[in-house]
Amino acid sequence: MDALAIQNVTLAIAAQLKTALVAAGVVGNQSPFVGPLDDPQANNAALVLFLYRVTASQALRNTDHVVGPANANDTEHVYATALPLDLHYLVTVGRQQAAEPDELRVLGFAMQSLNDAAVLSGSPVEGETVRLTLDTATSEELSRIWALFPTVNYRTSVLYLASPVWIDPVLAPSQAPPVTDERLVVGFSA
Repeated sequence: MDALAIQNVTLAIAAQLKTALVAAGVVGNQSPFVGPLDDPQANNAALVLFLYRVTASQALRNTDHVVGPANANDTEHVYATALPLDLHYLVTVGRQQAAEPDELRVLGFAMQSLNDAAVLSGSPVEGETVRLTLDTATSEELSRIWALFPTVNYRTSVLYLASPVWIDPVLAPSQAPPVTDERLVVGFSA
């Protein structure tokens, strides 16, 4: 993927959450809000998707990113200096005035939708494979995330990890020069 990888993965997750909102029968704005919880628009959204942390994938840090051929005439590319990332998301209900059972119903549909499409692939993520995993968090970690927004009341939320998200270097991998066949004649001339 290129520099748009973080944006593409976030939009692919938001599309899955939109599917969940339709399945849950949410009336009105059926798109999740993507952004911080203290944004005024987040108050009107049924779901909020917030990217709260981006980390280098320690498991893949010293691994080459191999990109298969896009078509039969293309070749495989190997990026030795690609950056593998883990994206950490908070998914929460957005409406502050909604009743608790309604919030939990919407959150349940969101979790079901993300579980059903736990592997993002194809054109939304530039042909890559990105896995979504429900991430565990301690109460302390959730408190630290919510502390970023002191003016927002806590609402039930879950954390998801999207990995791996590759950012390839700008320059394509260089091709080695073709092997040439030079014939040398060794011997004495008389």
